[in-house]
Amino acid sequence: MYRKLIRNGNGWAITVNKTILELLKVNPETDLVEYTVEAGKLIITKSDKKRDEI
Repeated sequence: MYRKLIRNGNGWAITVNKTILELLKVNPETDLVEYTVEAGKLIITKSDKKRDEI
């Protein structure tokens, strides 16, 4: 799947389709995600922490 980067303040953002969020069981209103870069790839995973914990 291809996604365009979107300007967000001084940085850039990627939108995530609802279908992908459902497959990952991520609720964007309560959950956090973690991201890492491995071998030139961006990897996004659901965090064990919740948004209100940070």
